[in-house]
Amino acid sequence: AVVSTQSILNTLDKDCDTLVDKIDETLAQDTVNGKHNVKAYGWWLLFQTLGYGMFLLLITQFIFSILSKEMLSTMTDKQTSELVFQYIQPVRQLFSLIPEENKYFIFGAILGINLLCFLLAKILSRTKPRLSSKVKKLHVTRRKKIVETIKPKQSDMYSKYLAQC
Repeated sequence: AVVSTQSILNTLDKDCDTLVDKIDETLAQDTVNGKHNVKAYGWWLLFQTLGYGMFLLLITQFIFSILSKEMLSTMTDKQTSELVFQYIQPVRQLFSLIPEENKYFIFGAILGINLLCFLLAKILSRTKPRLSSKVKKLHVTRRKKIVETIKPKQSDMYSKYLAQC
């Protein structure tokens, strides 16, 4: 009975240490996963913005290459059409630099880059699972109970056991 009591107390000590280590490891992994998720959301935001920005650029150029200034003036008042053409002038100048025979190729390339941005946003924004606040609180409570209650009781029981021997 003497040897079994000592082995039980030793096993209890090892089990407490193992549980505390596992809880610390789980909480540390949750922190790492949280940091990864923040980076993933950042990549998602970047590539979604680039993708939609290029898509808007492509649509704007397509629509306003079809519409002439006079056609837009008939649909809206003169001030609005002047304002619209003033804001899209940089895009029109950029696309006017492209030779006519390469315009479809450039549109296709922009569309391809656009799709690549959306694909990269999807791939790079994969998140890792996180602990819920309830589970995290439960882990912290269990760790605290082990360290503050069970370990001291185990030490007290071990000292009582040594006094009896």
